[in-house]
Amino acid sequence: MNSFVPDAIDHKGDPADRTKTGGWTSAAQILGIEVCERLSTMAVVVNLVTYLVGTMHMPSATASHIVSTAGGTAYLLCLLGGIVADSFLGRYWTIAICAAIHAMGTCLLAISTTLPNLRPPPCNPALSYNCEAANNLQMGIFYLAMCLISVGIGGIKSSVSGLGTDQFDQKDEKEKAQMAHFFDRFYFVISSGTLLGVTVFVYIQDQVGRSLAYGICSASMTVALFVFLLGTKRYRYKKPLGTPIFQIIQVLVAAVRKRKAVFPSNASLLYEDTSRESRLYHTDKFRCLDKAAILTSKDSGSPNPWRLCTVTKVEEVKMLIKLLPIWATTIIFWTIHAQIVGFSVQQASTMDTSLGKFRIPPASLYAFFIVSIMSTLAIYDRLILPLLKKSRGSPGFTNLQKVGLGLFFSMLGMAAAALVEKRRLSVFGAHRSTMTKSATLPISAFFLLPQFMIVGIGEAFIFSGELAFFTTNAPKGMKAISTGLCLTINSFGMFLSTTLIIVVRNVTGRKGGHDWLTPRINDGRLDNYYCLLALLNLIDLGLYILCAIRFKPTSSDNAPKMNGAVDTPPHEENE
Repeated sequence: MNSFVPDAIDHKGDPADRTKTGGWTSAAQILGIEVCERLSTMAVVVNLVTYLVGTMHMPSATASHIVSTAGGTAYLLCLLGGIVADSFLGRYWTIAICAAIHAMGTCLLAISTTLPNLRPPPCNPALSYNCEAANNLQMGIFYLAMCLISVGIGGIKSSVSGLGTDQFDQKDEKEKAQMAHFFDRFYFVISSGTLLGVTVFVYIQDQVGRSLAYGICSASMTVALFVFLLGTKRYRYKKPLGTPIFQIIQVLVAAVRKRKAVFPSNASLLYEDTSRESRLYHTDKFRCLDKAAILTSKDSGSPNPWRLCTVTKVEEVKMLIKLLPIWATTIIFWTIHAQIVGFSVQQASTMDTSLGKFRIPPASLYAFFIVSIMSTLAIYDRLILPLLKKSRGSPGFTNLQKVGLGLFFSMLGMAAAALVEKRRLSVFGAHRSTMTKSATLPISAFFLLPQFMIVGIGEAFIFSGELAFFTTNAPKGMKAISTGLCLTINSFGMFLSTTLIIVVRNVTGRKGGHDWLTPRINDGRLDNYYCLLALLNLIDLGLYILCAIRFKPTSSDNAPKMNGAVDTPPHEENE
């Protein structure tokens, strides 16, 4: 067996020796960055509304809007981080720089919660209705800290999975099998960071102080960055393949400029000069883009990439476009995820959260969601996967099957949520006349566990399957962009959730109708809203299945009877 890994180099730029580079040790050092990012981000975000309302004296609606906007923006920046990684810095340097930026953001947040001048004075108990709001400087420091954290998230998330999979050689059967486990274990490990953030670190914030919790978050990211840098000599790197974003634009521009060009009689007459080991062969999908590879009389001499692109470059753009239907049909899941974070916690706040003599904070029920994710991944990795290998000889569910399972479980989760909410409203109706507005309903909040845990099962499948799908089906030089595109689904899911809430309120509350989503949850019909989400999920699942059936991966091993034919006679261009 060749000791060198094809298409991979070491830190010196020499061919990577598989005995000295890559593998699980290198992947673990890379994952450490993502674990600390999840820990820090979730420790900050999950308890941020209470900070903005209680300390910065902002209205609750404004505080919620700031938090959701920050989350949506961070995931949108993943796409920008992917472009920067693939086009300019590379995944290694993008992770290193953005980890440092993230640590600076949490450090600045710790400082702002420590210095009295960077937060408004506490409310006067006698004038609690007239608290002094944070001034422009104080909010400016807060926004700067959140911007730094968002930039850090965008760069880290877009590159960690790509650099992690680079540590395994897909052409080696043993390492290919190891990479099959990577994405399941990847999400299990980072979920442990999330669980730690929403439990231990939230407790530290509430019982000891936010400055200490945020300071520990910053320190943990700094330590993870140091460990990441220690592995520099052991990592495998991919050779830079140009600037992908320009390549995409060039193919589109060339195809438009040659929109009137006549297709050659044989696809082998299209332009190609890529080496055989890196070549992608022509496919019949999106044939309008093939016009970018048509040789015309105006293409003599040195090829102009804005007029003439190779078949391989065209096929790489096609590969990225083919991911979009899967991307679009999974947005609804992250819309449902937003409901678990928002409305489910509101439901819990009206219910009895006692466990014996201990009272669980409503927001801490989210921990059951994380535990469900981790349990599902562990059971799949240790029980289901070996059974599938033994009974069917298969390496487990395919990535698209995992995504489909995720959508199915999210639909079941919303159906369960609707039933529980219907029960909760009936309890409220039975005690309406004897209850005050702030009283707790005589129904246990643990009735909410099915919706947390079922949607958690769905997320375990959909996130690991989706991330693996986008990473493994992306062109070699566009992995970070593809990962960033995958992560923007979260952002669009959050924005769709906000839009859907506005539409539902406007429609149901029109002309004196019964608003489903009233400010006071007991006066609304959240059960109807959950039923609507379950129905939308069912429709989306049907569309997803159609898209998944139609998806055909592109491979460099599909060598047909075709060669690049640079020396063939050019076709006339009818312009």
